Amino acid sequence: MEWADIIFVMEKAHRARLQRRFRKHLKSARVVCLDILDNYAFMQPELVDLLKRKVEPYLR
Repeated sequence: MEWADIIFVMEKAHRARLQRRFRKHLKSARVVCLDILDNYAFMQPELVDLLKRKVEPYLR
């Protein structure tokens, strides 16, 4: 995480947990919450599509 420019999380609870656990490693990384409920199955096509749409603007 120390080398990351940006880290994406799905829910605010994920961001809070990440910041509590790894605060000292997040000094230069931007943590972005995508506001996606974590109730999808692994690699569920709807989730993949939603992630692509939400993350794409940050990768330009």
